[in-house]
Amino acid sequence: MTGLVQIFTGDGKGKTSAALGAAMRASGHGLRVHITFFMKGDYPYGEQSVLGLLPKITVARFGQREFVDPANVKPDEKEQARQALGDARQAVFSGEYDLVIMDEINVAAAWKLIDVDEVIQLIRGKPEDVELILTGRYADERVIEIADLVTEMKEVKHPYSMGLLSRKGIDY
Repeated sequence: MTGLVQIFTGDGKGKTSAALGAAMRASGHGLRVHITFFMKGDYPYGEQSVLGLLPKITVARFGQREFVDPANVKPDEKEQARQALGDARQAVFSGEYDLVIMDEINVAAAWKLIDVDEVIQLIRGKPEDVELILTGRYADERVIEIADLVTEMKEVKHPYSMGLLSRKGIDY
C-alpha cells in the first residue's frame, strides 16, 4: 500500500468524524491504526471510550480537560502537545501501523503548542507505506502543499449559532 497524507480542515463540523470513519474502515480491513489526540486529554469524548475496543486500533490522548486559550498558552499545554507529537512520531516510524491519525494537530501547530516545521519534517520523513491523517482547523499552507488529499469542511449552518450547545453522544 502506498501511504498518502490526508488533511481534514476548515471551520465546519466533521473533521474528527471523517478521520475516525477512516480508522474504522481501515480496522475493518485488518489494517493497524494508531490515533493520537492532541489537546483532548481527559475530556469525556464518547469516541475515545469505544475506539480501543475495535480491533487493531490503539489510542493515545494528550492535553488538559480545559480548552486551550490561544492568547494565553500555558507551559503544560505545550508539554502535552510535545508529548503528543512524540507519540505520533513513534507510531509513524515504529513499523507497527498502517494508518496514523493526528487529531487536532493543525490547531496545535497554529496556536504554537508545537512547531509546524516539526510536523512538516514528520510528514516528509514518513515511511512510504504509512498513511497519515491530520485534522483540525487552521492547517498551515505549507502542510497543505505537501499533502496528497485536502478536504476543507465549510460551515454553512450550525446549531451553535442558534444557541444550542454541544450534545453528549452526538457532538462529543
